[in-house]
Amino acid sequence: MSDLQVSISPVFQPAVETVRKLCTAMAGVIRGKEDTIQLVITALLADGHVLLEDYPGSGKTTLTKALGKLIGDDRAPEQASHIRPFRRIQFTPDMLPGDVLGVNVFEPKTGSFKFLYGPIFAHIVLADEINRTGPKVQAAFLECMAEKQATIDNTTYKLDDLFFVVGTQNPLDIAGTYPLPLVQLDRFLFRIPMSYVDAETEVEILEEHSKILETAETLVPVCSRSEVLLARKMVGQVHVSDPLRRTVVDIVQSTRNNPLLQFGASTRAALMLQQAMKAWALVHGRDFATEDDLKFIAPFVLLHRLRFIGVGADEREALSDLIRPSIERLVNSVV
Repeated sequence: MSDLQVSISPVFQPAVETVRKLCTAMAGVIRGKEDTIQLVITALLADGHVLLEDYPGSGKTTLTKALGKLIGDDRAPEQASHIRPFRRIQFTPDMLPGDVLGVNVFEPKTGSFKFLYGPIFAHIVLADEINRTGPKVQAAFLECMAEKQATIDNTTYKLDDLFFVVGTQNPLDIAGTYPLPLVQLDRFLFRIPMSYVDAETEVEILEEHSKILETAETLVPVCSRSEVLLARKMVGQVHVSDPLRRTVVDIVQSTRNNPLLQFGASTRAALMLQQAMKAWALVHGRDFATEDDLKFIAPFVLLHRLRFIGVGADEREALSDLIRPSIERLVNSVV
């Protein structure tokens, strides 16, 4: 968080302080994952969703639980009491959409139906091992993630404005899984691989494991729901220069009719890339985005939306080669 020393307009200071508190508190529980923490906070501020992808035991669930505990609910008690700060959904092959969204239950005493809200009604929702459930349940997420609402038996229920989904999946264990279709992947702003920590960090985790567990169990809110929503609003005011915006368009355009790609990125991908770039700038204490923000954030936004042909495991390098001319033209135009 060293970038937080950059001079910034006072109007952005509350948002920057919210980011600082969240990142600091999460770093006490998740060691050696600073970039991952910042990317998750970036997605939260950009009003997107995150797919965390890596091996079991890499801290995916712990990270999301920590985020849920750190955001306090400052609404009045009578306001949407059915919406919880954090809910975890463990996906299994035998789940039904009602297990996620909720169901109508008949009450004999009143002779009427009562709706029982499902775990989707929360500020932060951990969709654990989302690729282990069937297409029907995965599809139930589409409306929720895209429109912040759920429709059950022809009745539409509004989700909370803060609604944020963190999906997890193990990319290697494919037995008994249902790969997410492209339309589902497109609902996630980022796909983030959680790589192994280095040796020194792992030694530190072993030495302080009891302390880390205690910290995770005793986490208390460091900011409120309203403060996060305010920070999210401030993302819209982060400045993006016209040359930088044109570079975003140039990158998206370059993915279309490209012989290395089965299909290119959509206009929605361009919008998400710009929003993510602005949120990443704010997370680093700036009220303006730069070409470095674009270069860093582009793979997390674009890779799961593209299908490369014949590049094997080098998709990240192929994307880097693809966007490099656009970035170089931007740098040269500024110089």
